[in-house]
Amino acid sequence: MSLSASATLSPGVSRGLIMIVGAMLITSVQDVIFKLFSSALPLGQIFVLRAMLAILLLMVLAAVHHVQRGLWAQALSRWVLLRSALMTLFFLAFYGSIPFASLAVLGAGAYTAPIFVVLLAAYFSAEPVGFRGWIAVAIGFAGVLFLLQPGTEAFSIWALPPVVGAGFYAMAHVITRLKCRDVSTVTLALSLKLAIMAGGLLASLGVLLWQPDQALVAAYPYLLGRWQPVSQQDWGILCILAVLTVAIGLSIAGAYKAAQPTTVATFEYSYLVFAVAWDILVFQVVPGMASALGLVMIAGAGWLAMHPATVATARR
Repeated sequence: MSLSASATLSPGVSRGLIMIVGAMLITSVQDVIFKLFSSALPLGQIFVLRAMLAILLLMVLAAVHHVQRGLWAQALSRWVLLRSALMTLFFLAFYGSIPFASLAVLGAGAYTAPIFVVLLAAYFSAEPVGFRGWIAVAIGFAGVLFLLQPGTEAFSIWALPPVVGAGFYAMAHVITRLKCRDVSTVTLALSLKLAIMAGGLLASLGVLLWQPDQALVAAYPYLLGRWQPVSQQDWGILCILAVLTVAIGLSIAGAYKAAQPTTVATFEYSYLVFAVAWDILVFQVVPGMASALGLVMIAGAGWLAMHPATVATARR
């Protein structure tokens, strides 16, 4: 069945696509705010404080929807916590690089995740990759090379962490599919916020124990700086980020419940469109031809990797 036919016959598909595109728009807005806010507080402090506020909001939602029973125990269960830890590593890699590279470059690096998902699913689920899957991997790898442009002046080391983080994100995705299917959305969200808070605390503790040279701290205060006093304006921004991150999580979960995962995953790439737009409008960064080609190739590889035909081939 074609996508247009699905959308015509099933209101759930249309609702799912609206929710996922909306979630990607909100994500891009969050990332713009995060990038602008990165000059105010260090990464570890932002992660801890935003997670604390998001947890409070989730507790309110859990109380409203009467899903408090067993919530904490399930959020701290083995597979749910492992999923959250892997996603936290992804977020540390992505947001650790956010002041130093464009949103489009970071987003493209992060959206190599479906390529990793194809490979990891084949390994952990004993599913063959299939011809389409290998083509997607090859196109995605070539796209990364075009995007990063290694060996040229355009190459930036800060574009690499999101690609590495995408591997962690893909592992989390596979664990979600194999081990966390019956876990509620609020439980997964709570577990993730707890892991992010722990990650922020560990990152801050690592900086405190390391005590890097002052010149290095001055060069990278966002990554190596100590916690700073939080102004009223900072708390306002942190509250906005907390609300956005909860809204994103719920919207994405709702989208995947309303429509086929392969269809929803394809439209996650709308983030790259929003990222390029914000880069141009807010940060006055226009991608070059090679970067633009890399973006298109990575998006195409991700679409091919998550396309129903690829999934069907892999499951034969």
